[in-house]
Amino acid sequence: MSDDSLNFVQQVVEGALLASDRPLSVDQLRACFHEDEQPPRTVLEHVISQIELSCEGRGFELRKVASGYRFQVREQVTPWVGRLWEEKPQKYSRALLETLALIAYRQPITRGDIEEIRGVSVSSGIIRTLLDREWVRVVGHRDVPGRPAMYATTRTFLDYFNLQSLEELPPLSEVRDLESISQEVEDRLQEELALDSAEADDTDTEPAEAGDDK
Repeated sequence: MSDDSLNFVQQVVEGALLASDRPLSVDQLRACFHEDEQPPRTVLEHVISQIELSCEGRGFELRKVASGYRFQVREQVTPWVGRLWEEKPQKYSRALLETLALIAYRQPITRGDIEEIRGVSVSSGIIRTLLDREWVRVVGHRDVPGRPAMYATTRTFLDYFNLQSLEELPPLSEVRDLESISQEVEDRLQEELALDSAEADDTDTEPAEAGDDK
C-alpha cells in the first residue's frame, strides 16, 4: 500500500474515532470503508499503532479498552481540563463501590452473596444505579428457591476503568482504598460530562445527566 493510501486510511480512522461516542473495534473501523476498499486488518493495526505514537507527549491519547479504541484526555491533565465545566459529577457512596468491587471480583454473584460478605443489606437503589450505568448486568439465575439474579460486570465497566479484560484487575491484595477508586470513578464521569457537553454544543440540546446514585 502506498504512502498516500496509508495516509488516507489514517485520516479515516482518526475521523471515525473523533466522531464516535463510543470505542470502536478494528472490524468497526474497517466497516467505515466500502467493501471493495477495506484495508486488511494488518494495515489497520499498523495505522492504529502509528496514531498511538503520534499522540505521545500530547494532552490526549489513543487508548485500547474492552470495546475497542478511543481518544481520551490523558489522566495527568484531567483536573485542569475538567475546570472547563462547572457541573461536577456526582459522588458514589462507599456502599456502591464495595458492591461493584464484589461483583467484579466474585462474579457471577447474587445480591444475597454480597449481603453475606458485607454483613449489611444492599439497597435496591445501588443495584439499579449499577444496572442503569450498564456497569453490571444479570447473567442468569441461581437454581435455588426464589431463583435470585446473578450479576456480572460488562464491557462498559471495563471501558470506564480503561481495562481490556478482567485479567487486568489488580489482585485483591493490591486493591487501592475505596476513596481512590471513588476518585477514579469521578474522573471518568468528568470525561463523560465533557463529551456530553461538547455534543450538546453541536446539537443545541442539554447534556445528559449522570445516573441516580442512591
